[in-house]
Amino acid sequence: MAGSAPAKRLPFLFVLVVGGLTTSSLAIAATGPGADIAFGQMAMGLLGGLALFLFGIDQLTGALKAVAGDRMRSVLQRLTSNRFTGAMTGALVTAVIQSSSVTTVLVVGFTTAGLMSFSQSIGVIMGANIGTTITAQIVAFKVTKAALLMIAIGFGLFFFTKRDVLRHYGGIVMGLGLVFFGMNIMSEAMQPLRDYQPFLDLMQRMESPLIGILIAAGFTALVQSSSATTAIVIVMAGQGLISLPAGIALAFGANIGTCVTALLAAIGKPREAIRAAITHVLFNVAGVLLWIGLIDQLAQFVIAFSPEHPELAGTERAMAETPRQIANAHTIFNIANTLVFICLTTLIARLVEWLVPDRPLNVEAVIQAKYLDEDLLSTPAIALEQVHMEFRRMGKQVAKMLNQVMPAVLTGSAVSLKEIRKLDDRVDHLHAQIVTYLGKISRQKLSERQTSEVLRLMDAVNDLETIGDVIEVNLVNIGLYRIEKNVEVSGPTREMLNQFHAIVLRSLKSAVNAVADDDMEAAKSVVRLKKEIMQIAKLFSEYESKRLIANEPNRLEAYTMEIGVTEKLQRVYFYAKRMARTVARGRH
Repeated sequence: MAGSAPAKRLPFLFVLVVGGLTTSSLAIAATGPGADIAFGQMAMGLLGGLALFLFGIDQLTGALKAVAGDRMRSVLQRLTSNRFTGAMTGALVTAVIQSSSVTTVLVVGFTTAGLMSFSQSIGVIMGANIGTTITAQIVAFKVTKAALLMIAIGFGLFFFTKRDVLRHYGGIVMGLGLVFFGMNIMSEAMQPLRDYQPFLDLMQRMESPLIGILIAAGFTALVQSSSATTAIVIVMAGQGLISLPAGIALAFGANIGTCVTALLAAIGKPREAIRAAITHVLFNVAGVLLWIGLIDQLAQFVIAFSPEHPELAGTERAMAETPRQIANAHTIFNIANTLVFICLTTLIARLVEWLVPDRPLNVEAVIQAKYLDEDLLSTPAIALEQVHMEFRRMGKQVAKMLNQVMPAVLTGSAVSLKEIRKLDDRVDHLHAQIVTYLGKISRQKLSERQTSEVLRLMDAVNDLETIGDVIEVNLVNIGLYRIEKNVEVSGPTREMLNQFHAIVLRSLKSAVNAVADDDMEAAKSVVRLKKEIMQIAKLFSEYESKRLIANEPNRLEAYTMEIGVTEKLQRVYFYAKRMARTVARGRH
């Protein structure tokens, strides 16, 4: 499960690098003395370089997820009501996973779970924009000479070491090398354009902020990657093809274009997801509108503190300084917008809730999984956390069944017993969705620990579903047997059974919490109940044996029914204990 992806990527990586070297050579050949511009070869260089760049970003972020995925889970679990802490968390998580849309999905999950209000979640969405600027900062570093060495070192660590940690770090180094190598190929492919007057005239039009913003927004919406737009802008700046103000306008446009990805991801999703996407759009568009008249001032500000190269002059100096200045302007723009709008989160939340009102709750919405979003599958550590949240929700449904079944069995009507069977339909539906989702996670690139967790969660969710079946089939049938045989349970017997039932219900709730929170103490508390439950079962059996010879109507039927209840409750405890022990398995 964990080791198949590298082998599959090896031929693809080889083709990309060889293709990159070939297109780079063709582009260089096309720039020789007296050579005309070969647009076909230039397109090959641009597309090949962009492919390497995007593949490098994918490799880099995949390795970062593997290294930091579990830490991201703990960071997200510590989210507080402080909007500034939320913004920093959103920036941190997005910087690692390089996907503001995945961060938005996480926010939707926490909001749906009641762990934060929608107003609090807006801070995390705003912080996600800061996290995306890390790409621009990475590509602005000009270390292209070391790119192939980084690819070679990363490749060696990634493919020829057995330790997961070293392989992940190798993936990070190789990903960075591919990013820089792709940038280098795109840069060389664009060299002929420096002397191509029609293209230079076109770039002059980019000095109009509105045109630059619209072009970048359209391109980003098309490729659904603001990283790709940013990379091309910085490459063009590195060739002296665009000025700093034009580069800033293009970066603004990329921020608007990336909203299309969020909107597409929200199609068919719950209202919380749609609200998060609308918040993303409003924040990004309002931020651009706020700065569109201040592009020149922002350019002067970043020039003041960005690295300078006074030893160069003219175009050469612009080529050396402008890429870093654009990256810095992109970062400042997003940080400043977050600081401005984070104070207005309550007003923004009210506006979005007015634009996207709640729908009346229907039965289907209740039995659908809330947290199992397929957009998170590429980040297994977080996808597994979503399974924990859905498992807790399923556990509450089973606990509700167990809580209601005892009074229904002892004194309820056939109608109340059949209502419990309807509750089990919901449990079965959630079980099917969780198992399917775990199967999809298992097909991702997993560490050994994550593979083990998938198997443990699969066992736990199956045990939980079995408890639901015990309640729905066995205990409900016992209740129907009582009605059919006209058995009346005595007061002292009901009291003993209710006490037994209370302990078993407590064990179930503790087992669910143990699995959902990976809580070892809760798991141990379930196992410790075994002695008490066995003792109560023995006392009840002795009590029933003495009453068997009593002169009471339907005594044999009553004995069969009452002993059957204790046996099924013991079976419920058995599966609750098995669930709890899956937590202990994860510590070995």
